[in-house]
This record gives sequence, C-alpha cells and structure tokens, in this order.
Amino acid sequence: MAEENPLKKQLEGYTLILGSGSPRRKKLLEALGLNVEVKLHPVAEVYPKQVQGKAIAPYLARAKAAPFTTTLQPREIVLTADTVVWHNGTSLAKPADKKEAFAMLRTLSGNWHEVITAVCFTTTTFQKTVSETTQVRFAHLSDEVINYYIHTYSPFDKAGSYGIQEWIGLTQLEEIRGSYTNVVGLPTRLVYHTLMNMVV
Repeated sequence: MAEENPLKKQLEGYTLILGSGSPRRKKLLEALGLNVEVKLHPVAEVYPKQVQGKAIAPYLARAKAAPFTTTLQPREIVLTADTVVWHNGTSLAKPADKKEAFAMLRTLSGNWHEVITAVCFTTTTFQKTVSETTQVRFAHLSDEVINYYIHTYSPFDKAGSYGIQEWIGLTQLEEIRGSYTNVVGLPTRLVYHTLMNMVV
C-alpha cells in the first residue's frame, strides 16, 4: 500500500486557500503535495511608520488576511504572506520602474541584506502568524549585470527587485544563511510544521 503524504493526510477535509497571486508561492505549496485554491482580495501594501524591520511582513500578512474573515467557512484555512527585503534600515519594496530596480540592486551589490517572509494562517476560529529571516549576500554587481537582469527578467513584482531563483541568483548569489525557499517567497519548512501542528 502506498504511503500517504503526512501533511495532506493531516489536512484531509480542509480546504487550503492561498490569498496571494504569487505563482511562486502556489508552486511551493503544490510541491508540498497540497491542493490549493487561489482567491484574491487586493490590499494596499502600506503600514504605519512605527512598524519597521521584522515587524513589517507580519503586519502586512495579517492585513492581507482581513478581507477573508467575513466569508470564511468552517474547515477552510486561508494562507496569506508578505516578503520584505530589509537593507540598511530600509524596506526595499517592489520597484516602480527600471530606474528604481537598478538603484535597489546597486545598493545590494556586495552587501548583506535580510529577507523576511511572514505567513498568516486564518480560520473561522484561529489566526497564527509566523515569520522567518534569511540573510543573503550578492557578489559585486556590475552595471552590465544589473542592466541585463532588469531588461531580460521580471524584477517588478519582487521585493528588492530580484528573484533568487532567476538568473541573477544563479550567477551572482555569493552566500546565503537560512532558508532558500523563504527568499523565493515562502518558508516551506515553517509552513509545513505550522500546518501540521494547527490541524488536530
């Protein structure tokens, strides 16, 4: 008899809803062996000035969950998430244009930065937010490398103007401390164990 995926077995009878349009998050959840429904309630990614650093991503992940609470049904779990790139006391959000993307990658060149992803799990009776931080360092990025990346790939839907799974990560990533999938957009180990422990 074939063995069952432990997490899929644990979630039997539940519907997992991903409140995110990120194809990367959907693929990572599917890689865990989960069936996922995507439902979107767009929320402005803004936060009070006093919310800084590692507090930003959890604040926004919970804000993204709020619109679901009025229609959520029993045995539904909504997963919302936010990723922040934090460098030199500043949050590097999704760039507005190529000029801003270039400036972000220039400031990350040869330096360490933090990638913080928070994931909020919401049901009709329960809400839990977890987060993970990964430290990342790129090699020195020449103007040629930066221009090639931003003109050839899609940095505009990514915090910090880069996708670690893309060409720039494959060729320019010098060192990483912590979860790789966290930088992609979802700390899969943390998500796995949180779901296993919250559904009993």
